[in-house]
Amino acid sequence: MKDTHQINHATETASITSKASIFPILLVNFIGTLGYSIILPFLIVLVIKLGGNELIYGIMGATYSFFQLIGAPILGKWSDNFGRKKILLLSQAGTFLAWVLFIIALRIPNTTLAHINSSLFGIFILTIPLLVLFAARALDGITGGNVSVANAYLADITSDKDRKSNFGKMAASANLGFIIGPAFAGILGGTVLGELLPVLMAMVISLIAIFVIAFLMVESNPCIITKPVESCKIKKVLGQEHKDCYKVTGADKVTFGQILNLKYIPFVLILYFIIFLAFNFFYVAFPVHAVQSLEWSLLELGIFFSVMGFIMVCVQGPVLSKISGKFSDSVLAIAGSTLLGASFFLFTSSNEILIYIGVVLFSSGNGIMWPSFLSILSKVAGQKYQGVIQGYASSTGSLASIIGLITGGLIYGLIGATTFWIPGILLLIIFALSFKLLTIEEIYSTEAID
Repeated sequence: MKDTHQINHATETASITSKASIFPILLVNFIGTLGYSIILPFLIVLVIKLGGNELIYGIMGATYSFFQLIGAPILGKWSDNFGRKKILLLSQAGTFLAWVLFIIALRIPNTTLAHINSSLFGIFILTIPLLVLFAARALDGITGGNVSVANAYLADITSDKDRKSNFGKMAASANLGFIIGPAFAGILGGTVLGELLPVLMAMVISLIAIFVIAFLMVESNPCIITKPVESCKIKKVLGQEHKDCYKVTGADKVTFGQILNLKYIPFVLILYFIIFLAFNFFYVAFPVHAVQSLEWSLLELGIFFSVMGFIMVCVQGPVLSKISGKFSDSVLAIAGSTLLGASFFLFTSSNEILIYIGVVLFSSGNGIMWPSFLSILSKVAGQKYQGVIQGYASSTGSLASIIGLITGGLIYGLIGATTFWIPGILLLIIFALSFKLLTIEEIYSTEAID
């Protein structure tokens, strides 16, 4: 028999779920991805222009991930305690300030600090603008809890029936940003202002996201009650949007070791790590491959990412909504990993037809696998630890990103396009491990029915 406070909390959650719209969080997700994807196609060009090489490009991506590794669990835990909305505001403010630093890097003189000539690390020049770019990525990373807190917010306001579909819409909104962003990059980057105009656009987009969070989103996690009313002291939690709540005694005292003791969490986090490791090998290696080996222009690279995003939107939107009721999350995760694994081997080719076949497989596989996997993660996390587990999952992804981005850039400099075999093999490992998700999902489905 459930305690009264548990019933009250369940009633509160149900009330929030019925009142909250998913549109604002989808819009925030879209805006955030749009801002980042505007920079993505020409970031490698910019790094090289300022003195870096493929390794520096990878390290720059890893800088964001390293600081996100530190910040995401903290922000996820704070979102459990103080509410998702305030933490999303904090995170988005950090992104806005990071773009300001980005603009400063583009406007200050390109002063050389050191010349590096290494047989292992290659040849590059350390410049002041390059260091400012690193500072911008670090600031964005330390406040980079957008994704984990947004996923926790979506889990708060989504019923079990709509969970996979809504996570599909979440992924589709992000990929819609990937369609428009690279196209903007190609158009705006070709003006007399060069890279400055796309960065200004990214900064404005980030500012818009702040206003969307502040004025369109409702709080999804107003308070967490983990003890009966009689045994807790009354306390307000961070501001006027929260009603009087009882002292939180749950997620804020949970350590990473305790999280790892929760059932199935270590296994799911391992999958999360390997998936991110594979993706980051690809995302650091392909822009370098496109610019140096394929000799693509900024417009051609922008078209590539736009096509990728368009296909993922189609798959994660109407396609996933149609098939989600017919297949379980675990089945879709297995099928998606198969398509993803095959795609990476096609990227080793210099034939554009094969590369774009790889794009279709990559986008389709990612489109059905990633939302399904996130749906499973949210089920395993449960309501009580949703924010903190999403935060630790984000940090797991950040750790994988650090390793993938640095080693991916380094390995590509040594073996070229053969680097794409590494994520292909990793996805085959994901395919084999994902069969355990069938059992996990069946257990949670049975518990939900009971």
